[in-house]
Amino acid sequence: MSMYNYLVRRLGFMLLTLLFVTVITFAVTNILPGDVALLILGPNATDQSIQALQAQLGLDKPLYVQYIDWVLGLLQGDMGTSLRFDEPVAQLIGEKLGRSLLLATAATAIAVFFALPLGVVAAVKQNELPDLFASMFGFIGISIPIFLWGLVFILVFAVWLGLFPTGGYVPPSEDPIGTLTHLVLPASAMGFALTAYIMRMTRSSMLEVLSEEYIKLARAKGMTQRVVVLKHALQNAIIPVITVVAFQFSYAFGGVVVLEEVFFWPGIGRLTLTAIQSRDIPLLQGCIIVVALIYMLSNLTADLLYGYFDPRIRYGGDD
Repeated sequence: MSMYNYLVRRLGFMLLTLLFVTVITFAVTNILPGDVALLILGPNATDQSIQALQAQLGLDKPLYVQYIDWVLGLLQGDMGTSLRFDEPVAQLIGEKLGRSLLLATAATAIAVFFALPLGVVAAVKQNELPDLFASMFGFIGISIPIFLWGLVFILVFAVWLGLFPTGGYVPPSEDPIGTLTHLVLPASAMGFALTAYIMRMTRSSMLEVLSEEYIKLARAKGMTQRVVVLKHALQNAIIPVITVVAFQFSYAFGGVVVLEEVFFWPGIGRLTLTAIQSRDIPLLQGCIIVVALIYMLSNLTADLLYGYFDPRIRYGGDD
């Protein structure tokens, strides 16, 4: 199967998955307690004003009609209007999306930068001191929640050492250096936690490949350890690692809700939290859809990278 046909099939599957996500999202957000119109108008609102607002927002229509209207709007790029901010949801999410992508990308890059060497060294030095150190690091990284890493990084690098600000965000258009200084702590805190997962998979995959016969043959031919590990072993061990990296990027993007709150990073995570607290249904629905879409796109990217790192892979089987 050609890559083009594979992409068409995957995109079709993504659309079906996204449709399923819209059903679940609409159902869950509409069973939340409280009357949206009453929340907007306040407890002193009259029945007439509540009914008028419900009609204005389309809340007096049957649920299936509301769902169809919402999906048709999504297809046209219209996510509705935020009840709290009285602005288009797509515009609000567009303003925050880039900031969360920046944070998730930086965290994933930091994690990959440290995880790959640690995993490779741990596998090559199995049961030796480097392996024990890497395993201990992985256990600690997995055991401690991301938000706690954030608090630790703030305490050490912002409060005690005063090297970076405790939180906030500066647009790159105003001050690129300020953007980087505010990005370092949240990206490092998240990257530190993600490193443990990627390192463990790298170590496991490398150990499996290093036990293969062709690796033993390469060593028997007199190839250096560096060539055997980096050219032969790592190239074949990287495939399952790509899957974990894609998943961790998705996790980083979806898991920034708490971390963004800790560092006052104004991204889609804090926007989602605001939507939940204010019961802003259109905004919450839009945030959920965007996060789900990022998950699917990252998985698709991982699948395409398989073929890049290993040309022997065929998309969907042989023709």
